[in-house]
Amino acid sequence: MSLMPQPARPKIYHIVHVDRLASIVNDGNLWSDAVLVAERRGGTVIGMHDIKERRLNELHLTSHPDLYVGQCVPFYFCPRSVMLFLIHCANADGLTYRGGQEPIVHLECDLYDAVDWAEKHDRRWAFTLSNAGARYFEDRSDLAQLHEINWTAVSATQWQHLKEGKQAEFLVERSFPWSLVSRIGVQSKGIAQQVADILQRAEHRPMVRIQSDWYY
Repeated sequence: MSLMPQPARPKIYHIVHVDRLASIVNDGNLWSDAVLVAERRGGTVIGMHDIKERRLNELHLTSHPDLYVGQCVPFYFCPRSVMLFLIHCANADGLTYRGGQEPIVHLECDLYDAVDWAEKHDRRWAFTLSNAGARYFEDRSDLAQLHEINWTAVSATQWQHLKEGKQAEFLVERSFPWSLVSRIGVQSKGIAQQVADILQRAEHRPMVRIQSDWYY
């Protein structure tokens, strides 16, 4: 397998159930799990409860020791993530959501735009080299270290032996602006229509695309 170079403009992806999209648009923000739990926000939770609890209460960032993973909005560096595969299979321990991957939408953003926004708004950020929900991971807060991400794993479609590297994450403290979402990727025409209906009255309307290659 040839090594994949670091992209010139890396993209980041947040996955969310379509039934949460309207509140994101109305708020103008994606929120961290810490905020969502504290404010008892509605909508379908697609993650694993035990891992979410660990991210909220146990796992903190080395680059920002007083910041817990669950206090950050998480992104992957690729669509078609390992987490989406678990949602697709719907048989993982701790996964209460069993609705499949079709209602899950990808929100695509530009990494450098995200970092620029965070630094202008005094929000801490970091990226990890593997799954930030694992009991051990390494994180960085310097873009000069982006090359340490396993970009071959990130881009792999057959990732069974590259699972750790594929789960690298970008994390930004507390919230992330809806206005930085540049594209929404969906699996089907039906979900594309639902998204279009939600965006109809939104001030910021990212392009919506059926991206079947972002799904299993």
